[in-house]
Parts: sequence; C-alpha cells; structure tokens
Amino acid sequence: MSNHWKFFFAVEAVLVVWFLYQLSTNVFVALLTIAGIWILIRSHQSKKVNKTPSYLLGVFLLLFSAVSTSAFWFILLVAVFFISIKGQGVLKGMNTNAFKRAPWNEKEIKIVETTESTPKSGKRIKQRWVGTEKIGNTIFEWDDINFTLLMGDTIIDLGNTVLPKSESYIVIRKGIGKTRVLVPKGVGVMIEHNALMGNVLFEGEDYSLTNESLKIYSKDYDVSNRKLKVITSVLVGDLEVITI
Repeated sequence: MSNHWKFFFAVEAVLVVWFLYQLSTNVFVALLTIAGIWILIRSHQSKKVNKTPSYLLGVFLLLFSAVSTSAFWFILLVAVFFISIKGQGVLKGMNTNAFKRAPWNEKEIKIVETTESTPKSGKRIKQRWVGTEKIGNTIFEWDDINFTLLMGDTIIDLGNTVLPKSESYIVIRKGIGKTRVLVPKGVGVMIEHNALMGNVLFEGEDYSLTNESLKIYSKDYDVSNRKLKVITSVLVGDLEVITI
C-alpha cells in the first residue's frame, strides 16, 4: 500500500473517531441513532411479510443522524477529494467481476413506446432509489424522460418509439452506475455529461472525465429534424450513447 493511501486511511480513521464522538455527545442525534438501530433489529426479527417500511424508517433515522454531524461531511469531503485525485487509476485496475452482485450493478431498463395522445399535466411517476425497474410493459406516448437514481445501471431503448420532429430530452441524475442510451438512426444527439469520475462513449470516441463536464454534438445534429438532448449528472459512472 502506498504512502498516499496510508495517509488517507489514517485521516479517515481520525475523522471516524470524531464522528462517533459527535454521535455519542449529542443527545438528540444519539437517540435517533439508537432508535434507528432498534427499528432495524426489530424489523429483522419480525415475522411480517412486508418489512420494507420498517427497514426504510430505520435506515432513514440512521442517515439523518449521520448527516446531522459535521464529521460525516468531512469524511465524505476528504474521500471524494482524495479519490478524485488519486483514485482513478485504482478504480480502472479493479477486478470488476468481484462487484457483479453489488447494488449499483442491478439493471434498470426503460423501454419507451407510443400510443394515442394522453393528458400530460399532473402525471406522477414513482421512482426507486436502487433496484431493477422496467418501463414498457404497456404502450404509452413518448414523453421526455427525467429521473433520479441513487445507484444502478440504466438502459434506455428508444428503438420502439418515434421521437417528435422537435427537441426531446433525457435528464438523468445518478450517484453511481452506468447509463446506456440506444438512439435510432437519423436523430441528432447532443450530450451534456457531468461526472466526478467516468467515461463517455459516443460515435466511436471515448472521453475520460475527472470532475469535468463535457458537451458534444453528433455530426448530423444541425441537419436532423428530430433532436435528442441527453443531460446527465453522476458521481461515478459511464455514459454510452449508441445508434441503432
């Protein structure tokens, strides 16, 4: 292990001790932490079929307790800063097969189709934080895609729909995970990708980003009647836009 990583872990260890100290000395935060742990234990021991609400409540209390301390934000800030500087080479050299079952490797597939026009005002779509989500079991009219995902891979297939002769939008905010967009031929594409760490693959070109923003256009963007704007923001993850 290099001296840089030793220094990083030493700093993080000191910050963790400070974090535990703040948890124990703040009465309100300590009570929330105890309540969260107690709810998780009781949920695990419960014989109820649907334990998800209890688990979510316990996790929420623990997360709220953590983010209420300044030490937690220092731990996160140091980790992000160090990885953005030194971690890219390590991540590239990792054996990703060891993480095949990780939550952020779960696939989310969005298959978009069209039908007759339906009212758009007031439409609400429930979104998941983590996990597999499939859209396309029922036919629906094309509408701009806009969603947030904590972690997970996403595939958006536009091959089953006809985009309008105007500008269409895909807006994605994601913590960790890859995104792949399949676009029919003849559609002009604009990509605006912001990532702490990741790559963009588009028209045979591979762009590596480290805390950067990238804006690129397809070669036929100006002359295309149908235009698609893909606007994405991730902490760690790749974006692939492929013509089909």
